[in-house]
Amino acid sequence: QVQLAESGGGLVQAGGSLRLSCAASGGTFSTFSTYHMGWFRQAPGKEREFVAAIGRIGDRNSYSDSVKGRFTISRDNAKNTVYLQMNSLKLEDTAVYYCAADRTFRTVLSTAPETYDYWGQGTQVTVSS
Repeated sequence: QVQLAESGGGLVQAGGSLRLSCAASGGTFSTFSTYHMGWFRQAPGKEREFVAAIGRIGDRNSYSDSVKGRFTISRDNAKNTVYLQMNSLKLEDTAVYYCAADRTFRTVLSTAPETYDYWGQGTQVTVSS
């Protein structure tokens, strides 16, 4: 069983930046590096939506069109941590951000939340004008 814990959320003005972290614990030492990792977000009254995903060794990534060019996903398997660098933040980026782990090897990174096996509790990101 893997536990995920997000951090780094907060209040930021439009145009600003935040860096989210997601630390994994539990499982074996090498467990984290066997998971594809993803970031999702959910705004009030909306469904959870895909933001970004990264392959097991960080060699592949995928982004939603709404964040492409502004957000960067990365991971450090030695630290069991995945990051989401968010630049040029917009009001519409306001949401609770969740990280998630996908145990299944895929040739194409999944953007569907139902395919992810483990989830963190989320961290609030609020972008103000």
